[in-house]
Amino acid sequence: MGTFWLLAAEAHSSGEGGFGLNLNILDTNIINLAILIGVLFYYGRKIVSKTLSERRSRIEEAIRTAESRSKEAASALADQQQKLAQAQAEAERIRKASEESAKTVKASIAEQTEADIKRVKATAVQELNSEQERAIAQLRQRVAELALERVESQLKETMDSSAQTQLIDRAIAQLGGS
Repeated sequence: MGTFWLLAAEAHSSGEGGFGLNLNILDTNIINLAILIGVLFYYGRKIVSKTLSERRSRIEEAIRTAESRSKEAASALADQQQKLAQAQAEAERIRKASEESAKTVKASIAEQTEADIKRVKATAVQELNSEQERAIAQLRQRVAELALERVESQLKETMDSSAQTQLIDRAIAQLGGS
């Protein structure tokens, strides 16, 4: 390979036409850079612009998708917030209705309890009076029985046949038949 470079350099320096190498660094670098930039600009512009336009379209599509999702999310959020507000209002209405119902039931139970207490008291008083009257009636009956037993025993002891005849005559006279 070294021979090839040597021959190329010899051919160029001798001034003969053909293939040769220019070893002047300043001339060759500027020309080479200009050619390289020109080739890159000519062929690379299409590739770079195509790549950039594809990337731009993907970014734009991603932004549109994100905006669409954002709008959908905002709409769903508003809908859910509205449903939450409705649910809270319904819960508050149910709570108030429950409190009112509880108050009504409490009052009803209190009234029923009062009525039951009055009825039980009245029944108790009535039963007490009934028992008292029954006890008094039994006591009177017993007292009357004891009084009759005592009178009979005294009559048996003090009544003889003449007193009995005299008592019977007096009772008949009082009844109006002598």
